[in-house]
Amino acid sequence: MTTEALPTAADSRSFAEPHHRMLVPLIVACALFMENLDSTVIATALPAIAHSLGEDPLRLNLAITCYLLSLAVFIPLSGWVADRYGARTVFRAAIVGFTVGSICCGVSQSLPELVASRILQGMGGAMMVPVGRLVMLRSVPKSELVRAMSYLTVPALIGPVLGPPLGGLIVTYTSWRWIFFINLPIGLLGITLATLFIENIRETERWPLDIAGFALSGVGLAGLVFGFETAGRGVLPGTIVVALLLVGAICLALYTFHARLKAQPIIDLALLRIPTFAGAIVGGSIFRIGIGALPFLLPLLLQLGFGMSPFASGLLTFASAAGALTMKMTAAPIIRALGFRVVLIGNAVVSSVFVLSYALFRPDTPHWLIFGLLLIGGFFRSLQFTSINTLAFADVPPGQMSRATSFQSMAQQLSMSIGIGTGALILHVALTLQHRSELVWTDFVPAFAIVGGIALASIGFFLPLPREAGAEVSGHRVRAARPVDR
Repeated sequence: MTTEALPTAADSRSFAEPHHRMLVPLIVACALFMENLDSTVIATALPAIAHSLGEDPLRLNLAITCYLLSLAVFIPLSGWVADRYGARTVFRAAIVGFTVGSICCGVSQSLPELVASRILQGMGGAMMVPVGRLVMLRSVPKSELVRAMSYLTVPALIGPVLGPPLGGLIVTYTSWRWIFFINLPIGLLGITLATLFIENIRETERWPLDIAGFALSGVGLAGLVFGFETAGRGVLPGTIVVALLLVGAICLALYTFHARLKAQPIIDLALLRIPTFAGAIVGGSIFRIGIGALPFLLPLLLQLGFGMSPFASGLLTFASAAGALTMKMTAAPIIRALGFRVVLIGNAVVSSVFVLSYALFRPDTPHWLIFGLLLIGGFFRSLQFTSINTLAFADVPPGQMSRATSFQSMAQQLSMSIGIGTGALILHVALTLQHRSELVWTDFVPAFAIVGGIALASIGFFLPLPREAGAEVSGHRVRAARPVDR
């Protein structure tokens, strides 16, 4: 271990002028929006890309899976790299890697070239998400953290909703290559703004890289993410999917033993001893599993079940993103008035009820009603994600913040993949039980009911939280019990 006199996380507030503080989360949010949008926009363009490259669309699915695998493998490494080389340095390098990977995707002339370019994109994305969050956590005081975190929640909700219709629009009226080229100006802007407004803060202590932990976590996460992404889709034989899930689970189980013996593991499981972090990670992951299926299920219901065009479907599902945007200015006062515990418990119930209501959609359901339910549901889901993401870091010591962001990003990526895999598996089981090969709208009724129930189950991990959980961040003041006169 070596030390050097460098600005630390504890000093970060002296660097950030009050009028610049909210620029940092906006800069990070733009980078996260680019990553979230790109990870979903490609799905709509796969047939056009396959035709252009002379490949089977099913084979081209490798362009999506290899990106997700690259994310899963390199996310645990992000915290160590940020501590060693500085958060701004790594964040800018991640944007550069993602942007260069995007350009390489746009000029690819074969499937191997596209896959290699997507792996480079995934490496950039793996660093961009957790390190971007770390940059914000080290630049914004705790009193403003809820408002700042609300900016980071919006890209995660808008990207999956806006991606499919935008991809369809680009492919229909231009070339599929512009799906990747549009990242160039966004990336250049992000690099410029990060250079101007983000301080290059790093921890003074340097620890050796946990190579064994990196290998175990990488293989474990890759196996689980790939397994859940392909479950129920018929892309791989069932035996291979089960093998992937088993290998992933075994490697992560081995990692838990390894982490207990390692002084500085790459994923610090000791962080789960912090009650607010544990509640946000475990409860938040279960909530995300349920909600994570929505970007997969809703477009399929509207297009395959109700016969809508991709563009018409996209206009309806965009309501969720619009609801998320309205939340941005109201999250802080809501959490300040009620506190994290009340918001997380009550909002988990409300959000789950909205998901369950989607099971009632029928082909003759008025579009204005569908739009309204998606709009309001998007607001409450965004509020829940903002609360979860903020509470996770409320009590984490500054010296452990980089490992906490890696842990949180890993849990988020895994739970979202499990959510999509769960939705696909439910639909696959429905087709098997009905002895059909094509989906109808009735197949989605149990799917929404099950994922809504999963999201509702998250309250079991929010109930044990104390009433004053995260009060320093939320500004919520718990009234002391009045003494009883005797």
